[in-house]
Amino acid sequence: MNTNTIAVLPFMNMSSDPENEFFSDGITEEIINALAKINTLNVISRTSSFYFKNKNIPIGQIAKQLHVATILEGSVRKAGNMIRITAQLIEAETDIHFWSETWDRKFENIFEIQDEISLIIAEKLREHVGHFEIGDHLVQKQTDNADAYVLALKANYYFNKWNPADVKTAIGLYEKALELDPNHTESHVGLADAYGFMATTEFMPRTEAWMKAAEHTQKAFALNPENAGVHYQLANLSFFTDCSYTDAYSHALKAIELKPSYPEAQQYMAFLYIISGKMDKAWQHLELALSIDPLNQETQFYKAYYLYRTGSYSKALDLYDDLLKRNPKNIPAFTVRTYALLMLDRPDEVLSALKAMPDDIIIPDEYLGMSCLAYILKGDTERTSEHIFRLEQRAEDPVAFQAHSYLFLAYANLKKYDDAFELLEKSLKVKSSIFLLSFTDPLVKGLTGEPEYQTFYYQLYPEIKLYDPVSEQKPPLLSEETSEVYLESLLEYIRENEPYLNPDLSLRSLAEQIGMHPNHLSWLLNEKIGKNFNAFINHYRVEHFKTLAGDASNAHISLLGLAYESGFNSKTVFNTFFKKETGLTPSAFLKQLS
Repeated sequence: MNTNTIAVLPFMNMSSDPENEFFSDGITEEIINALAKINTLNVISRTSSFYFKNKNIPIGQIAKQLHVATILEGSVRKAGNMIRITAQLIEAETDIHFWSETWDRKFENIFEIQDEISLIIAEKLREHVGHFEIGDHLVQKQTDNADAYVLALKANYYFNKWNPADVKTAIGLYEKALELDPNHTESHVGLADAYGFMATTEFMPRTEAWMKAAEHTQKAFALNPENAGVHYQLANLSFFTDCSYTDAYSHALKAIELKPSYPEAQQYMAFLYIISGKMDKAWQHLELALSIDPLNQETQFYKAYYLYRTGSYSKALDLYDDLLKRNPKNIPAFTVRTYALLMLDRPDEVLSALKAMPDDIIIPDEYLGMSCLAYILKGDTERTSEHIFRLEQRAEDPVAFQAHSYLFLAYANLKKYDDAFELLEKSLKVKSSIFLLSFTDPLVKGLTGEPEYQTFYYQLYPEIKLYDPVSEQKPPLLSEETSEVYLESLLEYIRENEPYLNPDLSLRSLAEQIGMHPNHLSWLLNEKIGKNFNAFINHYRVEHFKTLAGDASNAHISLLGLAYESGFNSKTVFNTFFKKETGLTPSAFLKQLS
């Protein structure tokens, strides 16, 4: 397992007011976002980490499910203008808590606190697991208005529940935040995301919702054009309102370049490759999204969608069944599950599922269209004719995109190919973006063999320059000559000054003592000595302990006392590292000496 992997579990709300839970959730999310800025550190995304909220599951089991080597857990207490934050790092394999700290700070300095905590966590993690570079800051100030920030955190809390009622609550909170600070970029991005959700699920009038999403996306872009979330929203707008595959791709690509650890952007890029038939490229991005956010229902949806689009209908069906057990109101999962049943020639199950569908998630045109496809598959000509007639009536509405799509699929399955292409041409004039999805769907069946198909394919999915991350080897942080000079200087300083006897010694403080940048010292230790900072320093502490233990004049001092004299400040860390270093327990070592 890659040791540079970490999951940040939801910090516990230790405030007297349980309503402050949104705040502890928000602090957790900010720390996740901060650590995710570090290249080569794989940080599990919020959704997968929060899957374990309020669940009494052993740390080792959580780490195994998330494929991480380290777990960060903590708590937040907010009282008036003061906050207390505690955090501790745990090595998953051994369940050793190798670092912990508590901060008492004024809330008015919340961004400075988050930056301070995130930097310290990153430093302590690097000391324990190995080299990665850390910048001077990991958290940027979002706003000068603390109340606006709190409202935005509360809005995020509700938005992440992913249902219409809570998303409407989130919208109201984002709007209140913007009343206090009209330039709060994150609230504009949050509103754009919320209105996009309401538009795609059709729980608001589509045109109205997309207009609001576009308004807030453009405001966010004007405030910060280098925000990854802004480009993710621009990708959605390009796809769903402009029917532009190339613009959607361009913005998704920009979002990934700005924030490679952004699972939603990685999923979106996978989705764009899937619908254009570039399955190898799709899997590259989907695999990245799964490594960052393995338990997210949305990520699992895209995995199932990939399976559906590559012809593994039964496997896709199993995944969608599992998703619907967890959330019976998962509209996209229900829809593609229906498509998989149709491809498996099980129309009666489709009709049964439609009848059992919860009323509050029914999208009328989709219900009509899926029923029509089932009746076509059954060979029920009377009901097919009735449904085709109703779909044709609905498709006269230029914004009835679902009706356009299902009528197109119905024509394709009835082998009315001329009617299908005529409808397609007419619908594309009003930018019926749903065709970007349905045109290459397996349900189009025989249509793909028609000459016009390729013409429309290149119209919908123009040639793009495929994303290929730069894979060039980064040059070493230090040249061979400089490395030798620094290494000699480091080892001489260790021998002469014994800094390891200070239990509070850190990589950063040692770097200052020998006049090196911490990133350079971390690289030197890992690349030239082959040890992380803790292993390097604790080796000297173990050797010092051996010397003390072998001195008869120290016979009156306990093993733990000698460990503390050698620079250790934890009995567990001492015992664990001593056995790792020598193959013996400290007491067995003493017996061997005597």
